[in-house]
Amino acid sequence: MTLPPFTEQGVLPSGDYPLSLEELKGSHLVTGKGNSTTWDRGWREMLVENLGILVRQLWQAGLDEIYIDGSFLEDRDHPNDIDGYFHCDLLYLASGQLQTYLNTLDPYKIWTWDHGRRRYDKDTHKKQLPMWHQYLVELYPHYPGMPCGIADEFGNEQEFPAAFRKARLRQTPNGLAMLPKGIVKILKDV
Repeated sequence: MTLPPFTEQGVLPSGDYPLSLEELKGSHLVTGKGNSTTWDRGWREMLVENLGILVRQLWQAGLDEIYIDGSFLEDRDHPNDIDGYFHCDLLYLASGQLQTYLNTLDPYKIWTWDHGRRRYDKDTHKKQLPMWHQYLVELYPHYPGMPCGIADEFGNEQEFPAAFRKARLRQTPNGLAMLPKGIVKILKDV
């Protein structure tokens, strides 16, 4: 699939764009074709390499519905990181089996979503998960009905699929608005 160019608002047009990790590496999200001369291709390539490590661990755990978003999917020369979510079974997550298994695969044992395990990062001025500190990628589990902690423009908490398909509040001619945007679905390697 060909990834469309950014909209005037600097996001992908609304829709889900299925890409393999190799296609993602060759896309304008990494190469910056048609973008600023200050596009940080090397940084973006490193982020995709790190994403690949975590995605392959999720594949080994039997999870293959993985979506990415965040500043990486925006027209920014140097994004902070890659954000994403993956679909999983509630019991697999709640039992701790998913986290335990993923940590057998990762040498740094970074798989946790426990807020108590977050550490402060001086550059972002936020507490970040261990996976962010190691890989600059945050991938969150999602199951139907699970709120994600991100409110819509009316203050209602959303699930990841809805929240990731809306741009943060942006200035428009009619004031601030949440704008629809596209996200990338990572296709499993064949």
